[in-house]
Amino acid sequence: MSTSRPLTSAPHLIELAIGGMTCAACAARIEKRLNRMDGVQATVNYATEKATVSYADPVTADDLVATVQKTGYQATLPPPPTPAAPAAAAEPADTLAALRTRLWVSVALSVPVIALAMVPAWQFTYWQWLSLTLAAPVVAYGGLPFHRAALVNLRHGAATMDTLVSLGTLAALGWSVWALFLGTAGTPGMTHPFSFDIGRTDGAGNIYLEAAAGVTTFILAGRYFEARAKRTAGAALRALLELGAKDVSVLRAGVETRIPVDQLAVGDRFVVRPGEKIATDGTVEEGSSAVDASLVTGESVPVEVTTGDSVIGGCVNAGGRLVVTATRVGADTQLAQMARLVEQAQSGKAAAQRLADRISGVFVPIVIALAVGTLGWWLGTGAGPAAAFTAAVAVLIIACPCALGLATPTALLVGTGRGAQLGVLIRGPEALESTRRVDTVLLDKTGTVTTGRMTLLAVTPAEGEQRDEVLRLAAALESGSEHPVARAVVAGAAEIGVLPPVTDFANVAGLGVTGTVDGREVLLGRARLLRERDLVVPEEVARAATDAEAAGRTAVLVGWDGRARGVLAVADQVKPTSPEAVRRLRALGLKPVLLTGDNATVARAVAAEVGVDEVIAEVLPTEKVEVVARLQGEGRVVAMVGDGVNDAAALARADLGLAMGTGTDVAIEASDLTLVRDDLLAAVDAIRLARSTLGTIKGNLFWAFAYNVAALPLAAAGLLNPMIAGAAMAFSSVFVVANSLRLRRFRPVA
Repeated sequence: MSTSRPLTSAPHLIELAIGGMTCAACAARIEKRLNRMDGVQATVNYATEKATVSYADPVTADDLVATVQKTGYQATLPPPPTPAAPAAAAEPADTLAALRTRLWVSVALSVPVIALAMVPAWQFTYWQWLSLTLAAPVVAYGGLPFHRAALVNLRHGAATMDTLVSLGTLAALGWSVWALFLGTAGTPGMTHPFSFDIGRTDGAGNIYLEAAAGVTTFILAGRYFEARAKRTAGAALRALLELGAKDVSVLRAGVETRIPVDQLAVGDRFVVRPGEKIATDGTVEEGSSAVDASLVTGESVPVEVTTGDSVIGGCVNAGGRLVVTATRVGADTQLAQMARLVEQAQSGKAAAQRLADRISGVFVPIVIALAVGTLGWWLGTGAGPAAAFTAAVAVLIIACPCALGLATPTALLVGTGRGAQLGVLIRGPEALESTRRVDTVLLDKTGTVTTGRMTLLAVTPAEGEQRDEVLRLAAALESGSEHPVARAVVAGAAEIGVLPPVTDFANVAGLGVTGTVDGREVLLGRARLLRERDLVVPEEVARAATDAEAAGRTAVLVGWDGRARGVLAVADQVKPTSPEAVRRLRALGLKPVLLTGDNATVARAVAAEVGVDEVIAEVLPTEKVEVVARLQGEGRVVAMVGDGVNDAAALARADLGLAMGTGTDVAIEASDLTLVRDDLLAAVDAIRLARSTLGTIKGNLFWAFAYNVAALPLAAAGLLNPMIAGAAMAFSSVFVVANSLRLRRFRPVA
């Protein structure tokens, strides 16, 4: 690639829709031609029929389209996505219908031809002429897409899978026509047995009409089922893109107005009634409800939301009326970002696939040379032109590299689509390859293992005091504060009912708060505050506070009338699923490590609760990166799970970064896998799904390579009839796609 382009040129990224590709070799040719352009880096995906191109000035999008067209294919800039026209275009329905019609016509005409050839007892007088009458339209009409593509490639000096199929079927038909009109095959009463290998006698008396018609039909069938499977493989992404609402009721000057969702702007207030989809990401301004987020996050249980809570566009309002203020619209919404991540992942290539693409690019010319060599070798051994021709045609037919080209894209299509349904977004094949090697997983504490919100966990009254009375007066006093501990205490007293008013509220910096409740002067805070105000702290209260702090909790004492009346223990509560998630991470062969900036006592308490043995506490955000680097220096392959700005650098530095989707944008941007669900079990699902997808890719590539390696020598050795070779070739592509579709059955952990 030339380096004469100025380094300051602004890079551009574009996605071209490619038409006319019929196999992996086509994709390899287009990719090679685009990458020859100055300042261009391109990846062409055969399964999605798209080219992702990065280019810099002075190259333009029109130059890219022209280059693809000069290569013999079509290229168009896809229209921008709209709610009515999702970006993930499927195989056009009319294209699929035309292919289906061509297939069924070919099947109807081919079956009698194959049956007559395979059952000598049915070979009546002039049967060979009926076979020609039926087979010729199959080769001409059914095989027209192959012949047309082969001709286009020939004009550009290239050879693809279509070249092999066209050469093989036309050669078989041409030989048969010659034998019928100029040889002895047209003699009335002529019969010959069917063989799975190439054992034929005099070439002038042999016809290959069943091979010509059968190969065409089998390959058409493979092409049709492949196209259908690709539609199915991309169904999850299309469903994701179609989740969004189409219109929305906006509140303007107190009046509801129904508008298309693409006219919604940040700051607009809109109404979501029960049963409606939430139009876009926003914050609840009025009302409370249960929101069904299963289609977006994979969570099966509806989530309760109220004033101040964030909601995601595409979720369904299952309960009351909500008024929501839009915070993100259009391409900035979480749903759009999910779709974009999935599409980017589906356009990538694993290292093994890049090798397969290079092989596919040179495979066809090698196969043609091998077929010519096979023809010459058989003729040289005196086997006769019939045996030589049959072996050469079988080599041409069996060698299609389609399965190689489909191995990675189809598995990525299905795996990333299924992941999106479960709330797991995979950035690309590189992330998949990392999951196989990871042996250590660093878990951020706050917001990842824990809820990230302070929760009232225990109320310990002093001897002779009532728990509810202690909590009632403490919560009433704390209702005047915005401190996280105060909010936790107030929330914990929700079941008590209406709290009494507080007067003379005062904050004592660093120690606690005071105020008058029900005529009593109430103090709440550290033991030091109570002692400074001459309140007695009984031994059992001091012991309860010490025990709570030893367990990693924040202990606040509450007292009135000269005496401490109880202890409230508040902590960032561990998520209910975190212990199970840690156990399952261990079962995957990973060593969990708790990494936090919190103090060591709290960190050890949380680690003990979830079952983590190794704790690294009291680290600054910059030191998290150093921890990752140190572990990597020890030979460990590190995954990092986090959700905040302070985790972003460590997520980027780790071999595999997993970001909670509820976290910050910078954390998500730095990660390899994004977990839409606010649940550590999602990390387990992500690693399991990524490993399953990678395993499917490797399985596909193995069978595709093994098929060609095993089949070519068999064909060259004369052990395959061309028709059987065609069926085997078609089956290999269908097998790869069907194997990938098994990922649709992936189930999350219970």
